[in-house]
Amino acid sequence: MKILITGASGFIGSFIVEEALKKGFDTWAAVRKSSSKKYLKDERINFIELNLSSKAKLIEQLRGHDFDYVVHAAGVTKCLNKQDFHRINTEGTKNLLDAILELQMPLKRFVFVSSLSIFGAIKEQQPYDEIRETDTPRPNTEYGRSKLAAEKYLESLGSRVPYIILRPTGVYGPREKDYFMMAKSIKQHSDFAVGYKRQDITFVYVSDVVQAIILALDKGNNGRKYFLSDGEVYQSTTFSDLIHEELGRPWWIRITAPIWVLRIITFFGEYIGRMTGKVTALNNDKFNILRQRNWRCDIQPAINELGYKPTVKLAEGVSRSIKWYKEQGWL
Repeated sequence: MKILITGASGFIGSFIVEEALKKGFDTWAAVRKSSSKKYLKDERINFIELNLSSKAKLIEQLRGHDFDYVVHAAGVTKCLNKQDFHRINTEGTKNLLDAILELQMPLKRFVFVSSLSIFGAIKEQQPYDEIRETDTPRPNTEYGRSKLAAEKYLESLGSRVPYIILRPTGVYGPREKDYFMMAKSIKQHSDFAVGYKRQDITFVYVSDVVQAIILALDKGNNGRKYFLSDGEVYQSTTFSDLIHEELGRPWWIRITAPIWVLRIITFFGEYIGRMTGKVTALNNDKFNILRQRNWRCDIQPAINELGYKPTVKLAEGVSRSIKWYKEQGWL
């Protein structure tokens, strides 16, 4: 069976490639000229350069390939300009799908890696309830809006493309860089939290996301959308507490600031990012993500229909991640 994985050089994508090889797939990693192949060293990997910004170029690049499966994990979570979210996450997905249809590729399944972020700040009255597939998305970030637009286009194709959409919550693990910044901050003796209202957070370790992706190739129903988490709900300080423990409990100052302080920080972070041309984690999207209080989601459909069984809870996942960061010299 021949599988195409977009975003193959990225955090999640590189793990998907590894698992596909383990499962015996004829594995094709879609990359750009500028893509790093640091985590794509296996000699069995076939590389294909894809330009997701152009349907015409995609048709040319994909011509002659009949993939049984496509896992679309390419995308961006941070951008200098909000238009780039839609150009890459939305239009890139649309171009890929249009090229596949134009080439009449006989796909068995198209798996789209979306995000819980498409729902935004809903169900935030305590006690918090789980976000479910039947809820109406109200994305409060450009990232979430771009992912939702991509979902809607995929949905508009109906039976023309046999697809499943996966919506993971916060994904962490080795090679991940955003949560790593928290570990780096704690090692440097500070931890920063925002807001005084209770915050329920969910996480999913990267290997469990990959597990769900592989399951979705042949299981589940076409057109379905599944949430992914480790099945637990944590409080806002749990993640940093576990990191602190794994780092050997260095002395630290934990600051909890009101939301308006975060608004000022991210406003200037966004401004500085645009002035310097460098994408920063402290931006307007990050403000909306950090102030959101409810990240609960219903993973029971994924368990029932895909056979998904999350295996790594947060304590073990943080331990594995910190160990990897240390081994790689990141910490």
